[in-house]
Amino acid sequence: MAAMKSSFPLVILIVLMIAQSQFIIVTRAQNTCTSSLTSLNVCAPFVVPGASANPNNDCCGALQAVDHECLCSTLRIAARIPAQCNLPPLTCAN
Repeated sequence: MAAMKSSFPLVILIVLMIAQSQFIIVTRAQNTCTSSLTSLNVCAPFVVPGASANPNNDCCGALQAVDHECLCSTLRIAARIPAQCNLPPLTCAN
């Protein structure tokens, strides 16, 4: 029983270290996603209503560099925003 009591702080320390490392991994992934999305600013002229030009190489390269899951997660989050603001869901015509 005494050995179990003396190892308890060590177990807690290990659990806390694991939790902290998972937090660091998630934070790094979020920072990477954020910086990747920020790089898409070069695409702004091609996504506004009335834009007639095709995306340039800078825009295409920035889009290619964004992680697929980062982009999909961002779109899923953006689609939920109207409901969270008590607004009707977005419906877009072709």
